[in-house]
Amino acid sequence: MKETSTTPTYGQFCPVAMASEILCNRWTVLLVREMLCGSTRFNDLRRGVPRMSPALLSKRLKELELTGVIAVTRNGENSTEYRLTDAGEELRPVIMGIGFWGQKWIESRASLRNLDPSLLMWDMRRNLNPEPLPKRRCTIQFLYHDLDPAQQNWWLVITPTPGSAQEKVDLCNVDPGFDVDLLVQSTLRSMTSVWMGLTNVQSEVRSGQIEIDGDKTIARDIQTWLTLSPFAHGERRAA
Repeated sequence: MKETSTTPTYGQFCPVAMASEILCNRWTVLLVREMLCGSTRFNDLRRGVPRMSPALLSKRLKELELTGVIAVTRNGENSTEYRLTDAGEELRPVIMGIGFWGQKWIESRASLRNLDPSLLMWDMRRNLNPEPLPKRRCTIQFLYHDLDPAQQNWWLVITPTPGSAQEKVDLCNVDPGFDVDLLVQSTLRSMTSVWMGLTNVQSEVRSGQIEIDGDKTIARDIQTWLTLSPFAHGERRAA
């Protein structure tokens, strides 16, 4: 690992202390989480940590580069990618372990006090499983009627990629102008609860908390293509 004189130190030889000097600055662990989830560009990283200022994001990226956690590839002024090094990739079980620890030992429903539509939709976008969806462009609108108008509407646009077996999944919070195949109306709390595995789509529909209208095939398979948070299946303490 590289060293940087600008990083505050605990002055201890203990490896926990030395690792903490790199990882325990505010937002750093979440930034590593985003890169472990596949984000490599500045704007994508911002979407995963929407409350982090651009200036602080730039600062943390520079710190991670200096300490050898990430490598930066610059291909012109508007093409910069941030990728984890071998050292950064080895943080995967550490970061996942923190998440599963939080899922088990911190009250599960505490996550429903920290609702964030931007993070929820971005997480849903990158974990979406397009396999059950029709092999054409599909537009799925989520309407959170309990939010301010600027945050109410979100669209997932799934588009087959020519010459590839994979589909491109875009997230929009401005109407993309396509016909909507499925409209999902919900409170943000209900959809977050589904995403975190605290409940499921079917029970929320039965209780009237979620309404689904549109293509019956896409609606029927919603729990399959929506998937769940990677932490949804983690162990929870008994109530």
